[in-house]
Amino acid sequence: MENSKNILVVGSGGREHAIIKSLAKSPKVNKIFCAPGNAGIAQDAQCVPLQVEDIEGLVNFAQRNHIDLTVIGPEAALVAGLSDAMKNYGLKVFGPTKSAARIESSKEFAKLLMEKYGIPTASYKTFEDFDKALEYIKKGKFPTVIKYDGLAAGKGVVVAKNLEEAEVALADMLKNKKFGNDKVIIEEFLQGPEFSFMCMVNGEKVYPLELAQDHKRAYDGDQGPNTGGMGAYSPVPFISPEMKERALEEIMKPTAKALLEENVPFCGLLYGGLILTDEGPKVIEFNARFGDPETEVVLPRLESDIYDFFTAVIDGKDFIPQWSHDAVIGVVLASKGYPGSYKKGAEIKGLENVKGEIFHMGTSGQKGDFRVNGGRVLMVTAHGDDLPEANLNVRKEIEKIKCEDLFHRNDIGKAIL
Repeated sequence: MENSKNILVVGSGGREHAIIKSLAKSPKVNKIFCAPGNAGIAQDAQCVPLQVEDIEGLVNFAQRNHIDLTVIGPEAALVAGLSDAMKNYGLKVFGPTKSAARIESSKEFAKLLMEKYGIPTASYKTFEDFDKALEYIKKGKFPTVIKYDGLAAGKGVVVAKNLEEAEVALADMLKNKKFGNDKVIIEEFLQGPEFSFMCMVNGEKVYPLELAQDHKRAYDGDQGPNTGGMGAYSPVPFISPEMKERALEEIMKPTAKALLEENVPFCGLLYGGLILTDEGPKVIEFNARFGDPETEVVLPRLESDIYDFFTAVIDGKDFIPQWSHDAVIGVVLASKGYPGSYKKGAEIKGLENVKGEIFHMGTSGQKGDFRVNGGRVLMVTAHGDDLPEANLNVRKEIEKIKCEDLFHRNDIGKAIL
């Protein structure tokens, strides 16, 4: 039936806002709820005051409100077992089980899986002891990559250019327990441009989305600390259709098959953070959910009905999504001080004048009175016939937003413009 489906989107950021805006285009969707959502999301969905790890509360809500489909945004909900609980109660859910989500929640699990099944990635070693890790790094070469094994909200990766930077990173992760009580992975540094390859997956069935490139560093010129992402663009011109196909056949499909072989079948969004090396594409990391901010530039290019896409994947049916030829660039407006400490509460003016699409990441307040309420606050996107045109369009729109406590990068996509 048209206009009859009730949807629950779990999460509170720009990724969830993009999923909601995409679902709102579907003639099959009646009502969209978001738990917990944010001030901007409240313009497009009914926000529900339930946290993403409140498994019992979310399951009860889905049952009471006759939710036809739950889409899980953040990794914290997956690791808490929300997908497992929803499935146990016969509810339709898009998002992998807790065991399959280990592809993101444990970097060691992901590396062992890739090693076993011959999926191309950087060589590595795992450490729990600070002194042993430091000794290993002293014998190696720089730059080197240090990763916290568990979840760290996109901030648990350090590319150490010298011994001093490596020692600080190891102390943060192993001595000071900055992200929790877990191991570290020390990896060889891979050279080449990075790109994000998101695929919807059910068992061995893999449905590729359009490519994007994220910008992780806080400041222009890829300077400053790693963040959750300061902007993105799609498509990615330096990845040819042939290279995308190679990444699909050598990385994404074998990984889906490997998870099935390991008796942890994956149903949800498998995100490949990939790098194009001289030897071909290799894996930097996997995530078990939509990328943020990549979702905000990929889903606006989707011309197919995303509700049909989600249900086809869950039911294991064939589906070939249609995409626009537009280019999309998105720029994140973040709180000054992010990814470190920052202030909340500053007023954001001028949003009503923006013609591009705005995805709210960390706002509070009501329509017409939005306030800063997070590290990453807004993402402004614009379309164009090509990336240079999209870039000009997004710059014009950002200038309309006035807030003294926000900053943004000016070079998103510059490398390919």
